[in-house]
Amino acid sequence: MDALYLLIPIAVVVMIVVVVAFIYTVKSGQYDDLEGPAHRILMDDDDPRIPGHKEKQDKKISGSD
Repeated sequence: MDALYLLIPIAVVVMIVVVVAFIYTVKSGQYDDLEGPAHRILMDDDDPRIPGHKEKQDKKISGSD
């Protein structure tokens, strides 16, 4: 029974730390785009439909800046 007097406050403190950490990650935008990075892996970098991609290739071909 004496152990409960120690374990319950420790559990409450740990729970508060976890809740504060979760709120911080939500406010910082950690969970905003969960699927974007997974889809970005599948995209082809040579796709001419990517905006600005043709200009980058033209600079490389012409000798750059």
